[in-house]
Amino acid sequence: MSEIVTNAAAVEAASEEQTPIIFLDDVKVTFKTRTGSLLHPNKVQAVRGLTLKLMPGETIGIVGESGCGKSTTANVMCGLQKPTEGRVFFKGKDVTNRTAADRRTIGRVISVVFQDPATALNARMTVRDQLMDPMIVHKVGDEAYRNQRVRELIDMVGLPESVLDALPGQMSGGQRQRVAIARALSLKPDAIIADEPTSALDVSVRAQILNLLMDLKKELNLAMVFISHDIQTVRYISDRIIVMNGGLAVEEGTAEEVFNNPKDEYTRLLLGAAPSLLHPDLGK
Repeated sequence: MSEIVTNAAAVEAASEEQTPIIFLDDVKVTFKTRTGSLLHPNKVQAVRGLTLKLMPGETIGIVGESGCGKSTTANVMCGLQKPTEGRVFFKGKDVTNRTAADRRTIGRVISVVFQDPATALNARMTVRDQLMDPMIVHKVGDEAYRNQRVRELIDMVGLPESVLDALPGQMSGGQRQRVAIARALSLKPDAIIADEPTSALDVSVRAQILNLLMDLKKELNLAMVFISHDIQTVRYISDRIIVMNGGLAVEEGTAEEVFNNPKDEYTRLLLGAAPSLLHPDLGK
């Protein structure tokens, strides 16, 4: 009897492991513009028929120029944007027309690291309060647990405890981004969506933040969606790459496949335009 129970548990665990954290099924997003007539405004197709699965522990890199639809895709994945057409699944559940309860659940499992930490962090809140805030909102643990978790988080991102009483304006850009990453990890998410997390930083600091994200991914078995216009950075951090152009996924494959055998002309254009934007010390 115990053997049957053990086998059933193993099958259930394997099934959960194969269920995507996020599944976008033929998603389309269309925005109305301010041009055109009142009754017939012009429309922009930001995302055109994208299908994407993010598996546990996997890093997907989405790359393309400004306006290609990559940030809109990220907003759909984390629940900030409802698709015009198509369906969104979260751990196997259809959340296209998400309820408030769905949004709370998604908010605990998927966190976002934004491009500019200066605007992502509240300028009037200390680092301690910034890290505690998600736990208070989601009613996670008591005060003792939250204080302990805050100390764990700040150590996890390589900052001293002395920064806990500092305001964002008293820190460098790299330190602020580390705080933003720590806050994203506060609820122990399954996945992080990192939207251009290094583009506002100096090159040397960019390398440090990328290495930090890689270390955290391995240590915590995090899934990640990494969004960037820099295909070389995406190559370094991603298991799989999606190249977007004009709202379409024009190429998809492993990092090795996309770089060694690009099939789309736009991918070859990106590769030629950014031969090496990485810091020479990156990855050492």
